[in-house]
Amino acid sequence: MNKIDRRRPESEMDATVNAARLGTRLRLARQTRGMTLKALATAANCSESLLSKIENGKASPSLPMLHRLVEALETNIGWMFEQIDDDEAIVFRAGARPLISLDALRRGEGISLERIIPYSPGHLLQCNIHHIEADGESEGPIQHVGEEVGYVLAGRIELIVDGKSHDLATGDAFVFRSELPHHY
Repeated sequence: MNKIDRRRPESEMDATVNAARLGTRLRLARQTRGMTLKALATAANCSESLLSKIENGKASPSLPMLHRLVEALETNIGWMFEQIDDDEAIVFRAGARPLISLDALRRGEGISLERIIPYSPGHLLQCNIHHIEADGESEGPIQHVGEEVGYVLAGRIELIVDGKSHDLATGDAFVFRSELPHHY
């Protein structure tokens, strides 16, 4: 498994800002769709209290819960975290790409996502490098609309798709429908 590049570590302040940004985006998406806290909580199978804490930056959802929330809101995780400076963003320069720690989202340690291409509303494609520490893993299976494509840059990873385990090594690639439960 790969070690996380610690050249751009997320500070405690960054984590607080990211939680607040996520909460603000979540509230905006919910209100734009005319949903109450109760309606979204029911659709995402969580409590209104927890949803309120997330919207106010006082709690962070697990990755599976975040997927349920964005599915109920008919959006995607990329939109929740994106910092859009220009609607016509085309290029991310080397060394300037955002690095998003999933530690707070998955309530564990060991995974960060490095955004490879800018996200813009209306784009269907998202591309990230998953930096996974030794013993890093996602918190249970997730499902969402789309397709997953991956390539192992270095190390080994166990990918589990629809209950079937796949041991992947440097140079291996994969593709599958995201509607199938998957994790690593």
